[in-house]
Amino acid sequence: MNSVEGLLTQIQGLSSTASDVLSLQNVLKQADESLHAESTRLLPFLDQLDPSKHSLGYLYFLEACTAGPVTTESASSFVLIIARFISSCVAEQIRLAPDKFISVCKRFKDQVLLLEEPLRGVAPMLTAVRKLQSSTEHLTTLHPEFLLLCLLAKCYKTGLSILEEDIFEVDQPRDLYLYCYYGGMICIGQKCFRKALELLHNVVTAPMSTINAIAVEAYKKYILVSLIHHGQLSTSLPKYASGVAQRNLKSLCLVHFNSRTNDVEGFSYIELANSYNNGKIADLETYVQANMEKFGSDNNLGLVKQVVSSIYKRNIQRLTQTYLTLSLQDIANTVQLNSPKEAEMHVLQMIQDGEIYATINQKDGMVRFLEDPELYKTCEMIEHIDLSIQRLMTLSKKLTVMDELISCDPLYLGKAGRERQRFDFDDFDSVPQRFNI
Repeated sequence: MNSVEGLLTQIQGLSSTASDVLSLQNVLKQADESLHAESTRLLPFLDQLDPSKHSLGYLYFLEACTAGPVTTESASSFVLIIARFISSCVAEQIRLAPDKFISVCKRFKDQVLLLEEPLRGVAPMLTAVRKLQSSTEHLTTLHPEFLLLCLLAKCYKTGLSILEEDIFEVDQPRDLYLYCYYGGMICIGQKCFRKALELLHNVVTAPMSTINAIAVEAYKKYILVSLIHHGQLSTSLPKYASGVAQRNLKSLCLVHFNSRTNDVEGFSYIELANSYNNGKIADLETYVQANMEKFGSDNNLGLVKQVVSSIYKRNIQRLTQTYLTLSLQDIANTVQLNSPKEAEMHVLQMIQDGEIYATINQKDGMVRFLEDPELYKTCEMIEHIDLSIQRLMTLSKKLTVMDELISCDPLYLGKAGRERQRFDFDDFDSVPQRFNI
């Protein structure tokens, strides 16, 4: 153990300045294998290090300590130690060993799940994300881990806080898939269906060379959220979606694998969408009832029930395009509700949610449908429009910079050159203006 004690002395002596920390990094890299060999004996040595001063050294020791199997008893103590380290560590030091930090944080997530206490992991993991990020535009490997904990702990609002940020840098494609998939589920939990649709759409249309399970599950939820939010589904993916997605996603949503019988059964989310589009509530409910077990095994039964509920709202919205006034009894009959009282509750909820504009005359039971009262000239609306324009201008500038960088990238130019004979000259992007001679 003398070597470990000597390493402790070096950590304590080389953690004060940036140049010292860089020297320490080289020492720790060389000692990493021996630390893992002594992993079962390292825990007491952590008490001799201050995570707020010796962050890099503490990280190496902690990563080695947690490398082995963890029992429920040891998980309780490790969760406290790791949470304290994440809170105290210096971001500049842990970024010198990002793989180590990510590994420790993932084990922390596994341990809180082992203890069945995901809520304990939410705040520390958010802190870990912030310390690992180079900027708020950077998507780290820890983003999906944080969102998963938010989902399991039902801390949807905490998860939403990180989903509001624009992402331009991604380390790994899988991180983006999971970030958008978990993010979409969090937005569904908060009934922010517009944002959920955007995130699930990103998974479905992201570049991919082979189809993956994340995209398939995202597409199923994308279909359901489209029906809830838009009241319809476009059966074709946009042109910028990968060829693999366009060829396979729809067909993979036409079957269901029965884990009990190991059989592949006919079953279609597209057929559900077709039943919805027909507007016949009885047909939709019959289809859902017949396939309830399959929807449940996909963990989509809750969403499917919201689809069924939304068809009443959708049918009421269709009435606003035809009638100026209508009785609650007529609404109940047309939309296939049980009573005028039930129709009144639906209309009131839709007015409250801003889905329709209407007034109800309680005396004669008549509903009067109105136009959108927003005149788009209030100070709040002008400020909202201005902020949207500013955001689009910023995004446009970033896209221009990225386009210029790609146009000058040797890998891109090499690939374009190899494929030159397959295309006409006009198919290639012109050289950005700033590089014209």
